[in-house]
Amino acid sequence: MRRWLLKGLKRPEGLTSAPPEEEAPEHQHSWWQVMCLTGVDYFSTLGYQPGIAALAAGALSPIATLVLVALTLFGALPTYRAVAGQSPHGLGSLSMLERLLPGWRGKLLVLFLLGFVATAFIVTITLSAADASAHILHNPFVPHFLAGWQVPITLVLIAALGGVFLAGFSEAISVAVVLVAVYLLFNLIVVGTAVAHVLAAPERVAGWQNTLSTDYTSPIAMVAVALYVMPKLALGLSGFETGVAVMPLVKGDLTERVKGARKLLTTAALIMSVFLITSSLATTVLIPPAEFAEGGSANGRALAYLAHLYLGDWFGTAYDLSTIAILWFAGASALAGLLNIVPRYLPRYGMAPDWTRASRPMVLVFTAIAFGITVFFGAEVETQGGAYATGVLALILSAAVAVTLSALVRRRTRAAVLFGLITLVFAYAAVANIIERPDGLVIALLFVLAIVAVSLISRATRSTELRVTRISLDDAARRFINESAEIYLIANEPHGRDAKEYIDKAREAWELHRLRTAEGLLFLEVTVPDASEFAGELRVTGEERHGFRILRMHSTTVANSIAALLLHLRDLTGKTPHVYFHWAAEGNPIGSLLRYLVFGGGDIPPLTREVLRQAEPDATCRPIVHVG
Repeated sequence: MRRWLLKGLKRPEGLTSAPPEEEAPEHQHSWWQVMCLTGVDYFSTLGYQPGIAALAAGALSPIATLVLVALTLFGALPTYRAVAGQSPHGLGSLSMLERLLPGWRGKLLVLFLLGFVATAFIVTITLSAADASAHILHNPFVPHFLAGWQVPITLVLIAALGGVFLAGFSEAISVAVVLVAVYLLFNLIVVGTAVAHVLAAPERVAGWQNTLSTDYTSPIAMVAVALYVMPKLALGLSGFETGVAVMPLVKGDLTERVKGARKLLTTAALIMSVFLITSSLATTVLIPPAEFAEGGSANGRALAYLAHLYLGDWFGTAYDLSTIAILWFAGASALAGLLNIVPRYLPRYGMAPDWTRASRPMVLVFTAIAFGITVFFGAEVETQGGAYATGVLALILSAAVAVTLSALVRRRTRAAVLFGLITLVFAYAAVANIIERPDGLVIALLFVLAIVAVSLISRATRSTELRVTRISLDDAARRFINESAEIYLIANEPHGRDAKEYIDKAREAWELHRLRTAEGLLFLEVTVPDASEFAGELRVTGEERHGFRILRMHSTTVANSIAALLLHLRDLTGKTPHVYFHWAAEGNPIGSLLRYLVFGGGDIPPLTREVLRQAEPDATCRPIVHVG
């Protein structure tokens, strides 16, 4: 069982595995084909968005949808077009924030936002499966005794999704193209038919207008209420983050990739905007309000209701099947996104257990979480909308903040002001949604707490890995090593780097270890520019200063880099390197441990030996650590 679960897990030997290069995937496609992969997430929201809008805004649903479309075209779209230009490798707004906020601040922010990413993707799975089960149960050909089986059927769909990934699943753009093409064609027929019935029944339109004029005193009041309920409709904004994530699949070099990504984002937004406006108007005018409520025939399936009503049960069943298929594939896309996020961020921070690099254990974890959320919400589509909207709005808000900060850094004042206004709008939407439906924030914070706790524990347990991806020596350093009969390295913490510092250190080496300068001593100095990074390349430079030879290097941590260099020199020369320390200043060992974990320092000698002991089990082949 363990071998099956961890199949595909590559354990690094020697140095830490290098981070994946930002290379183009083996198979790339035209931008419109990649748009379909985004569309299984974005377009599938048509399955439930009109019904949710009707429940949230009532007769005002078309106007509220117009506000949402305006926010889509003039807010989310420009934001993600900017993100695409600055993150062509598909890492999205999280990587932009990480670059803009270096060190622990950026990494903790990314961990926090990953909680909202997990919320958006997990609820995508549960919400899509719940809506798919609603389409199944409300079909007239399905036996009536299954009417109360919403939760079991949803759990079966989620389990089937997890089973496919356990067996081995790879996203196929060809499948996405077929699903999106068929689904959009069916929606075009259904919405077109519905709009024709609206135009043919002016009395219904007049009744809707009378309802608006009765309930609202003026158009300004309508717009104000539409703005108030707009956060509840935020599900119609999902898909933009996915559109950036799939950028590497767009055919061409980086410039063409950015152009293609912007085309797919714009085209998808325009298509979705047309469908959102027309479907909202048609469903509001043609469907009785009672049918949208819980237990109603249009609850979670407004367009399917119209398909059965105006085009017959056989066509309606075909529409149900296409909707179920694209909703199921939207869950597959979300699960694939989760499986891609873990190796892109957490292992790079050293903040994921070893087994998270294998997909099957993570599939089981995410499936179990999806089961819990489905049971908690009772597989209700509308009740999960708050949690979904919280995740979506948090992601879009983070993207707006990222592009605003980027414009400020690049001194593009006009762009910074415009994106700043967009940020304020999305901040309002996010806060209003959280106040209205705090369950989404609770779920997101639970994800944040779990991610941060697991990440910090993992960082502590993996702290004694070598944490070096590659080691290189410049010509001077290589000459120093080649000219040394034996490799004696004197660890020195650089301060003023004046002559007195090195003379005192050489005297200390004699007093503590009886090492003479004539024996070819090499001073070894490590500086830590950013201790928050887990692993990195080690570049060793040689320098002659005040008559002494010095090896210098920058690293994420002192002890691990010294251990990695010793092993590298052993393999390079065939000699056993020796490193000499003096005891660190007395202090609390817990404090030393925390300094090591956070700042890369701490009590270096015993930590260096422990890293060597774990990296080289054979004591006879292990470099020697001296402490005096």
